[in-house]
Amino acid sequence: MWKLNKEKEMVRGKTQMKRIENATSRQVTFSKRRNGLLKKAFELSVLCDAEVSLIIFSPKGKLYEFASSNMQDTVDRYLRHTKDRVSSKPVSEENMQHFKHEAANMMKKIEQLEASKRKLLGEGIGTCSIDELQQIEQQLEKSVKCVRARKNQVFKEQSEQLKQKEKALAAENEKLAEKWGSLEIEFWSNKNQESGRGGEDSSPSFEVETQLFIGLPCYSRK
Repeated sequence: MWKLNKEKEMVRGKTQMKRIENATSRQVTFSKRRNGLLKKAFELSVLCDAEVSLIIFSPKGKLYEFASSNMQDTVDRYLRHTKDRVSSKPVSEENMQHFKHEAANMMKKIEQLEASKRKLLGEGIGTCSIDELQQIEQQLEKSVKCVRARKNQVFKEQSEQLKQKEKALAAENEKLAEKWGSLEIEFWSNKNQESGRGGEDSSPSFEVETQLFIGLPCYSRK
């Protein structure tokens, strides 16, 4: 009878357990319970020669830990154990039924999506009601707005790229014009210098004979 009452008290204690609202009391309780838990973990590892690892994070994120051996080795051992346990666990009949149910739901959703796609393409709308047709029309209008918005964005991006390319070509053209102007000036300067040197060295020398005669022309007498 005493044992039954004790179990009832423990059950009532579990159901009544809740978060401590007062911050100071909560911190004091955390410190006491944490130290007690760490002590119990140490005692268990020593008395029973058990491999024990304990990790505690405080409400503020501070880490407290205890390990009877290397913590990382214990964690790796735990991960290997859980992995092997999950992989070796057979699939129950309940899980199989759940998977079948999920697969059936997915097939129904796929069929609904296929039917909706055909209706959006204008196929199989002969049996649609007014509400369904209005819904399809709204979806199409929304899609058209999205397409137009994207098209305008692409046009704007292409226009900006063309403007940048035009500026680059104009700058390059200006550089080439300046370079060609300097080359043209240099060319004509060299040409003039060569013409000047040619006039000094090879000036033409020739004599022109002129006879001046004043009076009546002479006729030969026979």
